[in-house]
Amino acid sequence: MPENIWEQLQQEARELIGREPLMASYVYACVLNHKSLSSALSYLLAHKLANYVMSAVAIRELIDTAFRESPGIVDFAACDIQAVYDRDAATSAFLPVILYLKGYQSIQVHRVAHFLWNKGRRDLALYLQSRNSEVFGVDIHPACVMGKGIMFDHATGIVIGETTIIEDDVSIMQSVTLGGTGNEQGDRHPKIRSGVLISAGAKVLGNIEVGRSAKVGAGSVVLRDVPEHTTVVGVPAHQIGRPCPDNPSHTMNQLVDSD
Repeated sequence: MPENIWEQLQQEARELIGREPLMASYVYACVLNHKSLSSALSYLLAHKLANYVMSAVAIRELIDTAFRESPGIVDFAACDIQAVYDRDAATSAFLPVILYLKGYQSIQVHRVAHFLWNKGRRDLALYLQSRNSEVFGVDIHPACVMGKGIMFDHATGIVIGETTIIEDDVSIMQSVTLGGTGNEQGDRHPKIRSGVLISAGAKVLGNIEVGRSAKVGAGSVVLRDVPEHTTVVGVPAHQIGRPCPDNPSHTMNQLVDSD
């Protein structure tokens, strides 16, 4: 877990209350009443997901169980906070990431759903997928494998299929689909390698690989493998421009460098 994430969240929470006393009860409930990031996250996510079908108490018990049995989920959650802070030009503090950013929150719900899926509790995992879609506008199949340091910027309309793999340090913009090409069975969804940036509205379809530190331009439709350190744009997507530097997911530079 990145150092001092929890301490910084607590400090920012206290500062927020000083600036805006009307937020005090919310900030205490979500952050200052807790002793750890895992406790705060389980409380916040449970209250976001609760409805007439399942109470916040029941959902929080599920989340706490996942965090206790798989503590790496919380470590990855901390890495995701750091990723948003480092990459999102609109974010200058840690606290808004966990309180307000649905991209971040949807990733953490998916991690719990993925835990349940791997434990054989697949009906419950699919229920969390459904609630994730309803509440945050992000639809991730619970079987999808996702690394750490992931950022969904804006996040609305992201759809990710069952056999997708997303490695570490990937940034994905709104309205991106990582899907299949039809009614295939088996391994049928993309493999997104580390450092990749997928820009707004892109569609990456089929059991194809987007290589390490590649960039997919906005609105592109990708139907073939993308070599590492390349930029692809268009419908269908084709390679263009100079090689990408390491980790375009970090720079968030969505411009195409011409030759």
